[in-house]
Amino acid sequence: MPKINVYLPDELAEAVKSAGVPVSAVCQRALEQAVRRVTMIRETVLTDLDLEQPTGALAHLTARTRTVLQLATRRAREDGASAVGTEHLLTGILDEGGNLAVRLLDALEIPQNRLRLALDRHRPAEAGPGAPETFGPHAAAALELAVTEATALGHNYVGCEHLLVGLVAEPDGTAGAILRELGADLRVTRRAVTSALAGYVHIRAQAAQSAPPAEAVAEMVTAVVRRELHPFAERLERLESRLGDT
Repeated sequence: MPKINVYLPDELAEAVKSAGVPVSAVCQRALEQAVRRVTMIRETVLTDLDLEQPTGALAHLTARTRTVLQLATRRAREDGASAVGTEHLLTGILDEGGNLAVRLLDALEIPQNRLRLALDRHRPAEAGPGAPETFGPHAAAALELAVTEATALGHNYVGCEHLLVGLVAEPDGTAGAILRELGADLRVTRRAVTSALAGYVHIRAQAAQSAPPAEAVAEMVTAVVRRELHPFAERLERLESRLGDT
């Protein structure tokens, strides 16, 4: 039977050892579930996909996330791609425009114009006719990571904010490389998502009697994220400064 090495952080490894957790059995079950979900996503036929009433692996996508997939498919077709890639998913997020992931990118001070320029550099110089029918392996992995992120947060839906984390976490796709290069570190992005969602719940509770305009809500969410991330950013700057002095 072939073996797969699993590397754990030291603290987690010690905790697992102390608790006597059956690592092999747990990993096998988790991997089986992950393979099933990725396979379902990867084998989804986009041309037959009912985004109005999705089923299976895509049943818990929000309306905005489904729109992102439609826009991503359109971009992949325009690029002459045979499958939807992570770069198409990120373009779909930007083109949809009103989702929380876009607000988070603003809060992280990652300009959309820089993202679009970087994405354009990775597009084919001459786009031919394309008819993407499936998600490419990196896009499928990013969607799987988005589902995992939503599950870890206890959410019964998959929003664009979860997809943003999935794109950042996916190690090999174009979108993740671009986002990380522009400052969307996985820890920072994940922290931004949790801060934004907590802030949004608080804002909605305060505005239960008289809902503020969407623009005001977006500004308040951005302010909450930046306030929560400020101490984290300061610690990173101090660490980078110390490393620069060595």
